[in-house]
Amino acid sequence: MNSGAGVTNIAGTLPAMALAQPDVPAIYYPERRNADGTTTYSNYTYAELETQSNRIAAGLEAAGIRRGVRTVLMVTPSLEFFALTFALFKVGAVPVMVDPGIGVKNLGLCLAEAAPEAFVGITKAHVARVILGWARKTLRTLVTVGPRLFWGGHTLEQIKALGDQNPGWTMAATDPSDHAAILFTSGSTGPSKGVIYTHANFLAQVEAIRNLYDIRPGEIDLPTFPLFALFDPALGMTTVIPQMDFTRPAAANPELLAQAIKQFGVTNMFGSPALLNTFSRWTEPRNEQFPTLRRIISAGAPVPSAVLERMSRALDPAARIHTPYGATESLPVATIHHRTVLDETAALTAQGRGVCVGQPVPTIRLDVIRITDEPIEQWSDDLRVPTGQIGEIVVRGEVVTQGYFGRDKATRLAKIRGPAGEVMHRMGDVGYLDESGRVWFCGRKGHRVTLADGTVLFSSLEDIFNQHAAVYRSAIVGPVGSDGAVTPVVIVELEAAQRGADPTKLAVELWALASAHPLASRVAGVLVHPAFPVDIRHNAKIGREKLTVWATGRRFTPFAGGKA
Repeated sequence: MNSGAGVTNIAGTLPAMALAQPDVPAIYYPERRNADGTTTYSNYTYAELETQSNRIAAGLEAAGIRRGVRTVLMVTPSLEFFALTFALFKVGAVPVMVDPGIGVKNLGLCLAEAAPEAFVGITKAHVARVILGWARKTLRTLVTVGPRLFWGGHTLEQIKALGDQNPGWTMAATDPSDHAAILFTSGSTGPSKGVIYTHANFLAQVEAIRNLYDIRPGEIDLPTFPLFALFDPALGMTTVIPQMDFTRPAAANPELLAQAIKQFGVTNMFGSPALLNTFSRWTEPRNEQFPTLRRIISAGAPVPSAVLERMSRALDPAARIHTPYGATESLPVATIHHRTVLDETAALTAQGRGVCVGQPVPTIRLDVIRITDEPIEQWSDDLRVPTGQIGEIVVRGEVVTQGYFGRDKATRLAKIRGPAGEVMHRMGDVGYLDESGRVWFCGRKGHRVTLADGTVLFSSLEDIFNQHAAVYRSAIVGPVGSDGAVTPVVIVELEAAQRGADPTKLAVELWALASAHPLASRVAGVLVHPAFPVDIRHNAKIGREKLTVWATGRRFTPFAGGKA
């Protein structure tokens, strides 16, 4: 089958890797746990992944899934998931990927918005689709991975058989600007939105990640976030799919992660801050060591310095924990590693200066502009704020996506037409640039609290509260009282061993930590929450809207210097 040489397609990297390292394992999948505690894995080599994805691609095209066809993909991480994903890219279809954990109602809304024409899913996903009527008006082609019941369409085995009938199949002649995928945001800071990725966006991301972190063919990756694993074949890495519930990374079994790292000699690991917190709390008392790990990449939210410190003790001194900054709409934007954080920036974060996310990556132009909730149609240099002043972060570069599918209003609010006609993305984050050009994150623009005398962003004050030994994390929200007034309070989630802490004593100690901060007097007191609501994707972004509802009407423990 023709590899599609010369075609601009994210899947075009796979045939090249299959030629360069045909017998190198591309993916290991955990089939079962054995009685002795070991795990049996199945695998595809690079040549097998190339062959299987070509078979499936030819079959999908014969079944009507071809260039430009929006196709829901609901298949659990597996060998089939990778082969299907690359097959969809190869035919030029547009995979639509939504986190199932966002909830049935939101999932239905996302799929209705994407207006998919095809649905590729496991049996369970098809059952849900039929019962709940997902995208009923637009779906034309169905593929079932596993047993097919009463809904018609093709099974994956039938798709492969169709592909075998077309040995002369060639990869679709996709262009750099063609839609490659629609990836929905986690919905942690507003409704989930479908981000349109082009093949050029994907290829730029692969190049940026390869160059930033010096990732080389032959490395072994343990990706605890499935979408990140899709970069592995393009980077020449072997993927070891971990044994875990991908919708609950904070609840991953550390022992199974450690076993996989040691069994395969894992060199690269991707993990959310919540997963690294769980993992490092397990490794520390056992003095676990992972000498093969060269790097850990963690994204989704700022990683607390305590987590970086604990996790680093399990690594070789030359290894690095990288914390890239970005978003579904643009990634990576900036990057920093744990040694710089622990040696230089963590102390400033503890003083309420924000969280340093590092230098912008070489392919990104980053600006900080004055804060506004209004659309900005066209870039103007006078939008910029001076160095050191807090504003909204705006980026431009090849990894920046062009807009949201079916969301023209959201696109207008998030994008600016650049001076050369390029699309710039408003990150929705506020922060500043320091004198050395480093980026400091100071919170989400939408998390400002509106008081009678203006809006206030309290994120830097939260960073101070987070230094308390009993506090796992904190969030300052503004519940509306019965008199209509907004009264900011800090809600804290305590460390597991501190959950019986006396609220009055805690309030005194938190006030002592933060009283010197200029915003401290604006916060009235403390509430203790049993377990913060967080995003499903990384288990790290705090659901502040839900916390605000929870706090409304509750009695808080007042600060000595705050409002009673």
